[in-house]
Amino acid sequence: MRWGSLIVPVLLAVADALLVNGVTFGLELNVSLVAAAALLVRRRLPVLVFLVTLPGILIGYVWFAPMIALYTVAQRRPDRRLLTICALLLAAAHFVPWPVSDFEPTAYRENTLTLIDACVTSVGPIALGLLVRTRSELAARIEDLTRSRRHADELIAEQVLSTERARLAREMHDVVAHQVSLISLQAGAVQISAEDAKAREGARTIRELSVRTLDELRHMVGILRAAGGDHEELTPQPRLADLPRMIELSALDVDYETDDAVRRSGHPEAVERAAFRIVQEALTNVRKHAPGARVTVRVSEPDAEDPETAEDPGGRQETAHETTDETTDEPTDQTTDQTTDETEEPRGLRVEVRNGPPDASAVAPGLPGGGHGLVGLRERAQLLGGTLEAGPTEEGGFVVRADFPGTPRVTGPV
Repeated sequence: MRWGSLIVPVLLAVADALLVNGVTFGLELNVSLVAAAALLVRRRLPVLVFLVTLPGILIGYVWFAPMIALYTVAQRRPDRRLLTICALLLAAAHFVPWPVSDFEPTAYRENTLTLIDACVTSVGPIALGLLVRTRSELAARIEDLTRSRRHADELIAEQVLSTERARLAREMHDVVAHQVSLISLQAGAVQISAEDAKAREGARTIRELSVRTLDELRHMVGILRAAGGDHEELTPQPRLADLPRMIELSALDVDYETDDAVRRSGHPEAVERAAFRIVQEALTNVRKHAPGARVTVRVSEPDAEDPETAEDPGGRQETAHETTDETTDEPTDQTTDQTTDETEEPRGLRVEVRNGPPDASAVAPGLPGGGHGLVGLRERAQLLGGTLEAGPTEEGGFVVRADFPGTPRVTGPV
């Protein structure tokens, strides 16, 4: 389109020159063709090109070349004095005949019609050029206003979000923190006054859980009050090393299994925090829906899973990561090469929480639930580039399994 807008006016000017002056080369045709060729550089030198085209209308009687040149001057150089001078020059070149000796002052009717025609020829291109320039400026202004409006809407949305965060933070602090503080105080009183050792231990556990809940609540309130963007962690976040203590405080029959490779591996903080939250939520679900069930928590690397423990939710079997030879039951050379290659890359992490059927004699605690726990855990795993599967087992229990890559997609708070 850009080349077309440059070449088409030149072709029109050439056609105008040939139609008016014929195809025989002479002064009139030569001047007209020079005026047409000058239009090729009209965007860079609009005033000079206009002056070059004036002999075309004076001698060769062509209109397209000088009118197009004057339109370009009006579009590129919208100076009133310059446009007035150019309009007068074009009108004079159109009105005065060539040769000048052919001018007849007494031909009033013909001279008046020629003067009107010359004024229209000079004013029309200027009006069109100024109109196109004004339209371009208005389009650019509208685009700027649209961009400014969009930016203002984003600022308003951020302000509303910040206000809502502050309101939620105040509500959470006023409602939850007050109740948890009362629980902590009552547990402390029971711990002091109780004579039974088990009762004192239970009260101590409740008090410790309450204090930890208040710490995490304070951290979440700080996040809600943040305006957005990156921010420093307000309190140390839970890691895999905190799992044993959390499992001990859960008051469930839990077998915790891990290996030295996981302890030695420095997994990203976001992955360890997500793994901790998944185990925490899974144990809460066991306490709600399967009271008295036996639970197994296993944290390992994905390729370290045994085929027997790699069941999918619903009884499906996963393919073991280690291949063996059918006759010797020894790992093949291909497996050895794969294992060697995998050790060079960051290792992933697998977290599995498996519980058996609930104990019929146990009493359900009747804890409230919103039904969004597994959805939130799956979203947390997907944000890090991992997966989460959950479903019933053939034994009547439930399993939650999450796999995280060695290099997560995000490293911030998740």
